[in-house]
Amino acid sequence: MRHRVAKKKLDRNKAHRKALYRNLVTALFEHERIETTLAKAKAVRPVAEKLITIARRGDLHSRRLTAAYILDKEVAKKLFHEIAPRYKDRPGGYTRILKLGRRQGDGAEMAILELVE
Repeated sequence: MRHRVAKKKLDRNKAHRKALYRNLVTALFEHERIETTLAKAKAVRPVAEKLITIARRGDLHSRRLTAAYILDKEVAKKLFHEIAPRYKDRPGGYTRILKLGRRQGDGAEMAILELVE
């Protein structure tokens, strides 16, 4: 039974799942819109929201916390200089998931994960 188990495993071990989340969040902040499966979009959304909330503070500690998760320095810089100031007065809900339908090859539910304007 899966009582009180909050996260989806996405058929990956912990290290692979962490790398997947890092790559998807980095791509989201770099392009501000990514197309992925619905399950991955739902799993990555809270991670992206928390990183934006941390980046909104803008202090040294928040920079170090985000740098530990986002490995691309240019994307981290973009997060602090472009993305975080955009949401300074917004209390949350920085991302949006749009469903696209099923993928041709395997029938997986596809979605677009994007940053809200």
